[in-house]
Amino acid sequence: MDLNRRQMLFAAGAGLLGSGSLSRAFAADQGSPKKILFFTKSSRFIHPVVQRKGDKLALAERILTEIGKEHGFEVHATKDGREFEPDKIGQWDGFVFETTGDLTVPGDDKSPPMSKEGKAAFLDAIRQGKGFVGMHCATDTFHSPEKGPLDPYIEMIGGEFIVHGSQQKSRIVVADPEFPGVKAFGSSFEILDEWYALKNFQDDLHVILIQDTGTMEKTEGSNKAYDRPNFPETWARMHGKGRVFYTSMGHREDVWENPLYQGLLIGALNWTTGRVEASVEPNVTKVTPGYLKHPS
Repeated sequence: MDLNRRQMLFAAGAGLLGSGSLSRAFAADQGSPKKILFFTKSSRFIHPVVQRKGDKLALAERILTEIGKEHGFEVHATKDGREFEPDKIGQWDGFVFETTGDLTVPGDDKSPPMSKEGKAAFLDAIRQGKGFVGMHCATDTFHSPEKGPLDPYIEMIGGEFIVHGSQQKSRIVVADPEFPGVKAFGSSFEILDEWYALKNFQDDLHVILIQDTGTMEKTEGSNKAYDRPNFPETWARMHGKGRVFYTSMGHREDVWENPLYQGLLIGALNWTTGRVEASVEPNVTKVTPGYLKHPS
């Protein structure tokens, strides 16, 4: 399914959700908004969708704030890592990241970093039951050392960025149409974005959307990012008591403006904050059996 404008408007008119029960859940809970911290700090490359002009919120920040308000979420967009200090972090019901690099250093955007105590408090909050939604470059954040254990953030999010090729239209296969916000995509769809090749997947992933590498331009010079079997593109998992969701989509402005993508994020926010239930039984070895094979 190619996501044309007519289909996007239809999805928007249907409430973005693809699920009547989810719509009713939203309506029933409008009186108690969930507080969401949307963190967009860039300690490395600053993606255009989160780049501010002066004091004006970036495109992604404006969109999530607006659609969040429509669906019972109070979204606070920030690049200030001091919001994660142990005495502040308890006020949030969930966290959303479109971030890059080591967030404990000022980095390219020069905004205040997390402290080491703030990073630990954030990860503990997830383990204790707070929700987490990561988009696109959230896996290009807190990289693991080449040798040694994974960074605990990478363990939490469930995978780690390797490299990407040129932006291209790719076929995405729907592995779980019942996950909140997914039904409107049908059984598969095509969309133009910047696609991440990923590694260090956790073995308990519940894969929601699959990167169909058979539809992709696989080799660009020495970059063989997509010379591999199909692998997880969007997933959910439990991290202790916390609910974690990630999608690699979200580089391009037109993706953020797509009502189907917005519906996916709202579905993810509702699941991660406990408003709706969904099965997240691990299925990664079943639906993407070659997921561990990737160019080094």
